[in-house]
Amino acid sequence: MPANRVLYMLCLSAVIGCLLLLYSHFNTPVPSTPIGKVVQIPTPLGLPPVPIPADNPPTAETIALGRLLYYDAALSVDNTVSCATCHNPQLGFTDGKRVSNGVGGKNGVRNSPTVLNSAYFTLQFWDGRAPNLEKQSEGPVANPVEMAHSLKGVVQRLSQEPNYVSRFEKAFGPGPLTYEKVEKCIASFERTMLSGNSAFDRYYYGHDQTAMTPSQIHGLDVFRDPRKGNCESCHQIGEKYALFTDNRFHNIGIGFVNGETTDPGRYLVTRNIRETGAFRTPTLRNVELTAPYMHDGSLKDLKQVMDFYIGAGSSNPYLDKEIHSLDFLSRQERDDLLEFMKALTGSIPANVGPPETAASLVVQ
Repeated sequence: MPANRVLYMLCLSAVIGCLLLLYSHFNTPVPSTPIGKVVQIPTPLGLPPVPIPADNPPTAETIALGRLLYYDAALSVDNTVSCATCHNPQLGFTDGKRVSNGVGGKNGVRNSPTVLNSAYFTLQFWDGRAPNLEKQSEGPVANPVEMAHSLKGVVQRLSQEPNYVSRFEKAFGPGPLTYEKVEKCIASFERTMLSGNSAFDRYYYGHDQTAMTPSQIHGLDVFRDPRKGNCESCHQIGEKYALFTDNRFHNIGIGFVNGETTDPGRYLVTRNIRETGAFRTPTLRNVELTAPYMHDGSLKDLKQVMDFYIGAGSSNPYLDKEIHSLDFLSRQERDDLLEFMKALTGSIPANVGPPETAASLVVQ
């Protein structure tokens, strides 16, 4: 090939490359950041400051808008299911069912965990497939069993409601309504859903020796003792605060029949065979309010949870090394451990229930 021909082709390639870069630059959506005054989310006794992403600082406008969206069934395809359908404030922000029901009464496959204190999870969902609360809000909307909608469809529906359009502009400034803005509002609202100041917190961090009963105090000792319950190995208690989770994934022997799993759990995300049947450690805060338990809702009450751990779960090749029989615990130790669980019920913040205007915002 002649030299000038080669030079021509190189120049043409360079020009095309530059044009593609420019096209990509001008067609990449600019991230939306709230424009209002940033507010501080107060944290109750026993909890640390809330982690806040740099591109979604909480403002009064985004939190209030997120509250509207959380309770609005317009996020579902047939206007029947809202976030609160599966995360109900009257039920500890769960739904009290073994597995949740979506549009048309379809059954899901996993239990709805509480939203309370979900701001402290480093990954979201039982299997950790979402990196943060913003991305978590995309899953249920597009899930055919849950809300059975689409992100684009939600945006189109909300864009037909002048009240929503106006509020989004106040929260983010002029510009089209996008699902990025929707999820940022929902996430900011959920970061205010903090529950602490429990009897345990007042006893352990507030140094009020009367906050827990003698039975609960003994139950705390059993909970922490590595030679007894050893519960703290996963449900951690820190020097200054307690999340009651290690933010890790464990196979504890739930959902196995004859050594075979009914739900691969974390393995579906990582494809790491060692994480087969592993699920995120749930927080124990407000655990008394959030029955039934485990990722499949298979244990109906805390007594069944206790019996499950006494028996060391279902044997399987991937069982966590910390899981072993607790049949040596005395009846009194078991009873006190259950009583301690009740001491973890904390206060619920104001302004997280249904707003009065939510029902009027559903768009048909």
